[in-house]
Formats: sequence, C-alpha cells, structure tokens
Amino acid sequence: MFAIFRKLGWFFKMRWKTYSLAIGGLIACAILSAMIPLIIGRLVDQMAQGTISWDGLIQQTGFLLAIGVSMYGLRYMWRSNLFGNSTLLEAIMRNRLFSHFTKMDQKFYNDYRTGDLMAHATNDLAALRFVAGGGIMTLVDSLFITLFTLLSMFFLIDWQLTLVTILPFPLLIFVARYLGQLINKHFHGSLQSFSKMNDHVQESVSGMKVIKAFGEEEEDYQDFVKETENVVEKNRKVYLIDSAYTPVIDVITGLTYVLTIAFGTYFVQNGRISIGQLIAYFSYLGNMTWPLLAVGRLVNTMERGNVSYDRVTDLLSVNAKVENASDAVSGLAYHDLAVNIESFSYPDSDAVILEHVDFKLTANQTLGIVGRTGSGKSSLFSLLVRNFDIEDGQILIDGQPIAQIDLTELNDRVGYISQNNLLFSTTVRDNIRFGRPDMTQAEVERFAKLADVHEDILDFAQGYDTLVGERGVSLSGGQKQRIAIARTLAMEPQILIMDDALSAVDAKTEQRILANLKAFRTQGITIIATHRISSIMHADEILVLDKGRVSERGDHAALLDQAGWYDNMFTQQQLEEKLSESGEANE
Repeated sequence: MFAIFRKLGWFFKMRWKTYSLAIGGLIACAILSAMIPLIIGRLVDQMAQGTISWDGLIQQTGFLLAIGVSMYGLRYMWRSNLFGNSTLLEAIMRNRLFSHFTKMDQKFYNDYRTGDLMAHATNDLAALRFVAGGGIMTLVDSLFITLFTLLSMFFLIDWQLTLVTILPFPLLIFVARYLGQLINKHFHGSLQSFSKMNDHVQESVSGMKVIKAFGEEEEDYQDFVKETENVVEKNRKVYLIDSAYTPVIDVITGLTYVLTIAFGTYFVQNGRISIGQLIAYFSYLGNMTWPLLAVGRLVNTMERGNVSYDRVTDLLSVNAKVENASDAVSGLAYHDLAVNIESFSYPDSDAVILEHVDFKLTANQTLGIVGRTGSGKSSLFSLLVRNFDIEDGQILIDGQPIAQIDLTELNDRVGYISQNNLLFSTTVRDNIRFGRPDMTQAEVERFAKLADVHEDILDFAQGYDTLVGERGVSLSGGQKQRIAIARTLAMEPQILIMDDALSAVDAKTEQRILANLKAFRTQGITIIATHRISSIMHADEILVLDKGRVSERGDHAALLDQAGWYDNMFTQQQLEEKLSESGEANE
C-alpha cells in the first residue's frame, strides 16, 4: 500500500523543506488536540468536587482559546504547504507527460488512442495529486493523533483501561490490507474503462459530421451509454470494497465504547480513576474516530495513486523508435534527395508496404507520384519526413542518411502537407504563422496569396482575425487545405511534399496554386502526389505506384507512350473534363 511513497521519493526529497513544515504543523496540531480532553476532564473534576473558581475557570478557558488559535495558525501553515506541493507534483508530472508526447513518433500514436492518453493526463495525475496532498495529510494526521491520543490515555488516564479497550484495533490492520489489495485490482479496471469511454467521446466529437450524415446519432449514443455503464460498474466495485471499511470501523468503535463503559465504570467505582478522567477518556476515544475512518480513505488514496503512478511511468518509459542521433548532422543545403527503398514494413507487421522504390531529385526539380488508393504514396512520404525509419534501403539528403540528420532541422526544412490537415482553434493569421510566430501581416498575406486563399480570407467576417473553430470546423475543405498550404510555405522548406493536398479544391484553383509554387520555389525540391494527372504532367519525373512498387516511370510524354495505367487514367480524366466543360456551357 505504501509503495507509492517510495515511488514518489524523488519529489519528497525535492520538496523536503515545505513537507517538513507541513508535517511539523500536523504533529503540533495532534499534540494540542491531545491536551483538550485533559483540560475538560480537570474542569469536570473541579466541578464535581466543588473546588472550581472563577479565576481557575477563566484560566482553563484561556488555555482552550489559545489552543484553538494556535491550531488555526498551524492548520493554515500545513494546508498551504501540503496542498501547494500536491499541485506542484501534478504540474511537474503533467509537463513531463506532455513533453514526452511531443517527443514520441508515429508508432506511439498508432499504439495509444487519444482518449487513453487524455485519461493518463487527467484522472491518473489527479490521483497522484491526492496522494501528495490528502494522502500525506491523512497518514501523518491519523498516525500522530493515534499516537498522542494513545499515549495520553495510557500514561495520563489509566494504562490498564487503555490496554483493555484497544484490543479490537488490530482487526483493522488485517481488514485494511485485504481490502487494499482488492481496491488495487479493481481500480486498475476502472481506469481502463474510463480511458475507453474517453476514446469514445473524443472520436464521436471529432466525427460528429460523419455520424449525423449517416444518421447514427442514436446508435452512437447507445454505444456511449454502454461505455458509461461499464465505467459505473467498474467504479461501483471499487466503492463497494471501499464502503466495507465503515461497517468494520463501526464495529471496532462500538466494541471500544462497550469495553470503556464496562471497565471505566468499574474503575471509577473503585476509585482508580475519577469521573473527569473517564469523561476525558471518552473524549480521547472520540479523537480516535477520525484515524479509524482515515484508514479507509488512506488505503483508497494510496492504492489509486499506486495504480495511476504505474500507468503514467509505464507510458513515460516508452521510447520513440525514431530518435535524434547522438552525432546528428545539421546545416545541410537540402539540394539533393536520393531514395532507394528495397523493402519497408510497418513496425509489428509483416506486410510489405513498399518494395524497390528509388528515385533521385536535385534543386528545382519536381517529382509527381500517382497510383490507386493504398498504393503506398503516404507510406513513402512517412519515410521521407522520418515518421518511421527504414531498415532495408536508404534515404539520403545531400549524401547524408536521413537517420543521421538532426530531427529539428529536418522538420524545419522538409515541409509535408497532407489532404487532411489539422488547423488549430485560433485565428486564420495565427494558423498561417504557426511555425513562424514573428511573421508580419504582409508576410502572412504573401503566403496566403501563394496558396490562393487570400481573397477567401478577406471575405470572412473578421478577415485574418477570424477564428477557424476547433480543427477548422468553420471552414470549407478547400479553405482548410489552402490555409494549411500557406502555413507550410511560410516555413520556406527546401523539400516540399504534397500528399493529395489539393484534393478539396477545383482544377482551376489547383492550377493557380501550382503555378504560384513553380514561380516561388526556384531552388527547392517538390514532390506531389495526386489523383489529377493534369497536376503533375509538367513534373521532371513521374512515378506510378502499384501495391508498393513502381509500375511505371518517366515524364508525361514517356508514360503516355507506354500505354499503361497512366495513359488510361489520363485519357479518362481528359474525357471527364471535357464532359464537365460541356455541361457548364449548356447551363
């Protein structure tokens, strides 16, 4: 149960001064609380004997008042230090977790769902905060209240009466140990169920348009109800076990009071103790109620914290498969790109995704890539931006293996635009200058014009100050894609990769954007994957991918001469374009 304190030892050492103040305040409060029953018992004896005086009454009352004021100050001290530390621990762990997230590669995010990661960053860290705050408070407070209360009962009242009346207490130790093990087991399941429910909420909110489009609102709601019921059921088991403490405590407290009434009355009648001492003893028993109740709370808090800490540390122990090399190279010109992929499979999969793919590009050259859906285009780009490392083959930039290039520089100099780009819940301006926050308005507009989205932005109610909404929900698909293109162009990457990045815009807009790119990128390498042959017909080389292999290659004219898939697709698209133009003319 107390293993969590050992695991958090690094934090307690770091904050030992403030924890010492907090624990000192708790101990002082426990000592002062042990004095109150004695003062009350003495007053009762003086009243019973008729020896009490106004001066004595005022003096004893003054003592009680002084104790109350002192405990107020001490409680303020320990609470501010203790709970301040617990909040700091949560902040430290949250920063570590978020920093870890930013360093993880694509495989990590394939293995862990967003809702699960959110549960680690919320519920698990909250459980650690309870340990570092309420857990320490409950442990120290209950321990020293119990200690000083028992010492006072033993030495200041009667040691025989104390020994007899605390006989039921050891029962609580065995019960706490047994129930603690059960809580640990079931709480782990409750956290997993919460993570699963979190996943459902995150996916449903993100995909609400799709859910509504298919009329699946009720079905999705019913699935969520089942997830919620599972969370309730898992937590119900935890609370059923936790609730077992109270009946045990009631039994122990009841037995203690029965023994105290029986033996205490006997000792009073025999003159061993006074009536005031018996009343003080009952007051001490009242003080023992909190430590007994605290045992259940403490076990619950410790076991929850123990499970949560293990979950968080397990997550933090996951190492990225793609890491920066210790001798990473930087300062490259990014003028030459050579790709030679013999074979590539995703981690934990035996399926070959890419095989025998090779090409070379130099500054101011453009490569076009076409192929059916699932032909391997996006997988190829994942390797070029080093989301995954290749084992059988190599990718060279200026003659350097991509795995040896500094990751930060690689991310800055290689720009990747996919067909599904995430926009942040801020203004259009801040989305465009995301990678360069210090960009001027003129620079922002320059890149917006290159992406052919400037006029659209001016039509927005707030122009460049328009809030795009979460994930760009307030924008059309074409507007989101073009803003994402402007954001990437603003980084002025030497290698630009466009993965069907113009799928949501019409052919004429696409042609304008490509013409802008050609004029703007006079020294850069450009790679374009698209379903529109017209978008890449002027590329220096075009690859046709089929099931991860290069089935055709060459420039536009050479591919047409091969009379293969490329020629067939180009003919179909030309026919579709003519039919579309004919339809528009008839209208």
